[in-house]
Amino acid sequence: MVRGVNFTESMIFAVKQINQDPVLLPNISMGFKISDSCDTVGQALEGTMWFLTGKEPVPNYRCASKPPLVAIIGDLRSHMSIPMARLLGIYRYPQISYASSVVTLSNKQEFPSFFRTIPSDDFQSLGLARLLTYFSWTWVGILAEETNYGQAGSQMLKEEIVKAGACFAFFETIPITFSPTKANFLINMLKQSSTNVIVVFSTDASFYPLVEAISRNKITGKVWVASDGWSTSSLLNKNDLLGTLHGTLAFSIANGYIPKFKEYLYNINPMKSPEDIFLKMFWETLFGCEWKSDRYNQSSSSIKEESKFCKGDENLEKESSLFFNENNIRNAYNVYNAVYALAHSVHSLYSCKPPSGPFVNGSCLDIMDFKPWQLVHYLWKVHFQTTVGGEMYFDASGNPPAIYDIVNWKKTERGALLFSKVGHFDFSSPMEQSLIVNKSSIQWNGDYTEIPKSVCSESCFRGYRKAALPGQPICCFACVACSEGEIANESDSTDCFKCQDEYWPNGRREACIVKSVVFLSYEETLGAVLLCAVIFSAPIPAIILVIFLKNQNTPIVKANNRELSYLLLWALVLCFLCPLIFIGYPSKLMCMFQQTVFGMIFTLCVSCVLAKTIMVVIAFRAAKPGNNLKKWVGTKLPNTLVIVCTLGQSLICATWLSVSPPFPEKNMKSQQGLIVVQCNEGSIVAFWCMMGYMGLLASVSFIMAFLSRNLPDSFNEAKYITFSMLIFVSVWLSFIPAYLSTRGKYMVAVEIFAILCSSLGLLSCLFFPKCYIMLIRSERNTREFVMRKNDSSKTTD
Repeated sequence: MVRGVNFTESMIFAVKQINQDPVLLPNISMGFKISDSCDTVGQALEGTMWFLTGKEPVPNYRCASKPPLVAIIGDLRSHMSIPMARLLGIYRYPQISYASSVVTLSNKQEFPSFFRTIPSDDFQSLGLARLLTYFSWTWVGILAEETNYGQAGSQMLKEEIVKAGACFAFFETIPITFSPTKANFLINMLKQSSTNVIVVFSTDASFYPLVEAISRNKITGKVWVASDGWSTSSLLNKNDLLGTLHGTLAFSIANGYIPKFKEYLYNINPMKSPEDIFLKMFWETLFGCEWKSDRYNQSSSSIKEESKFCKGDENLEKESSLFFNENNIRNAYNVYNAVYALAHSVHSLYSCKPPSGPFVNGSCLDIMDFKPWQLVHYLWKVHFQTTVGGEMYFDASGNPPAIYDIVNWKKTERGALLFSKVGHFDFSSPMEQSLIVNKSSIQWNGDYTEIPKSVCSESCFRGYRKAALPGQPICCFACVACSEGEIANESDSTDCFKCQDEYWPNGRREACIVKSVVFLSYEETLGAVLLCAVIFSAPIPAIILVIFLKNQNTPIVKANNRELSYLLLWALVLCFLCPLIFIGYPSKLMCMFQQTVFGMIFTLCVSCVLAKTIMVVIAFRAAKPGNNLKKWVGTKLPNTLVIVCTLGQSLICATWLSVSPPFPEKNMKSQQGLIVVQCNEGSIVAFWCMMGYMGLLASVSFIMAFLSRNLPDSFNEAKYITFSMLIFVSVWLSFIPAYLSTRGKYMVAVEIFAILCSSLGLLSCLFFPKCYIMLIRSERNTREFVMRKNDSSKTTD
């Protein structure tokens, strides 16, 4: 009753203001009739029919020649406005509601003449979803009233929640008629649910008995999010509900301001308007009294001596907290705007000048004789500035601009609830500016000092991804560490992703870091050790060459084909220096010459050994009487053999360099977290042909030396060649699996090690025994010692 009189008086106040306005509808007075629908559909339809006919509610019948009214303002609730709008839509009779927000009424095919000054619930549902997302609440419960308002609004909210990536812990209905069984079920569910946020899409009348039961069960610590149906309800503003509803966040229609309305309300009095039955009933309810004239109309049996009489001088201002709150005239403001929207449409009709009218041949309407359906055209064109500086107009669905207030239910020092505005939602603003909330001014229920959390599963840290749990909503998940080589650089990442080739995950797998570039360098320990080995090894064959040159005329040097020995020693110097082109950053030129130079030098060494072996066999055979091999004894054959064998390897290397030469590459996959700068052989076939050719020469030399190992002592260099080739072949056979099983710079190190070992094997077996004789046992470096077992055998210089 109190709220109804507030709405009624705001309409009357607006009509009086318009009638006194010299600009809006000049010389025209607006009138009105009021009917109480009593919150029942039947009464609402009966009143609507009465407005249409003028007297008895008879369908398709009008008592007077002109419609008694040009428009209807109302009703309050959506389930009342829907049947009214369906009936009025048949006649295209204008209807403007100030509080019916259900989305169904936006359907202009079904409700062609329905307008409203409250935003549609689809805007509210979107705003509620934005509010939940703003506070990162992804695990919420929904309670919806069993009406068009509750079910349609909550279904849209549910869809928006899913779109935002959130989930709902439960979705239950609130019966219009209170059910203890249903209430107990909902209370148990609230106690067991892990969600801390519950959205209630309901009117205050339906929610009140349930929240009373919730309060009796002392369910606290929850954040209640209210729809506009109970966002600023005085019915729920009671001390016994304080512990439960304190901290509620409400999505409310925007508050307004009606100039001089407060003073007007405080001056209303049934004594001044005796014909206003609603005002008399309101007075009795507000002040708890009865009008004396009404008491004497009652039967004597119903009269109570202790009844209090209304005097008419009661002070409304003292009851302002119950009757009028200047900070909360939301629906009254919508009534006020509805009246002004109607007035502006009539003014446009009145101001029309032919031939610029909207009807046939640019005609206009007679203000004293027009049909209500013709006014609908002007209602669509309404656009005026409101008292709070905003704009009022109707969109294609008959809805006003969607603006809401975010209201926080705060507990005052006196133990009451205060509806405090903490933000707003403006659908017409850009996305990033549509929702503004002052988080610091919000009071929360329970012991929360910061924004309460409401999630099914805690956030996954960076370096982890969310893994769905079978049978659970997407908001319920497990956190799984990213796989090797993948990262997640954001919290709550649904997937891990691989870094680019030049990057690698850090230890926590939360960021990509640049891979370390590795190659066999002189600065690192391994490279330095190998360099030292080269530096200490390379001078050895050079020193031996000097010894051989100083002792070139001695029998031990002459007996071992000194020209081939000199060439072999020079080749061994190059072999020991060869690793230098393997150490350092691989360049294009370096890669092209690494394997080819190595192959050529080692082929030269092996060719010299092979030539020495062949010359040993030929010299032994030539010493026998009647043998024709003497003509091959000399320097011509071994030199030719060395040149031919080396040219064969040169041909392989030249073909390799011309067809598919080696090149530098950055290998990013062989070793995790590293970029291995290495030389790619280009043609693997050419590489193994080069190695195979060298191995073939070494094998032939080994076989020939092995078969010649029992020759007389004067030609017994074959034994040393056998051992040297055995070491050489063993080293390179071991090199193959070792080379294939290593990666990166260690492949290069293995090859260098093989080069040094095989070179040292040749040097030690072929030249160390001779140096021992020349330097330490010089008494053996005589012709008699060399020829002691076969004086008839001779060797060439």
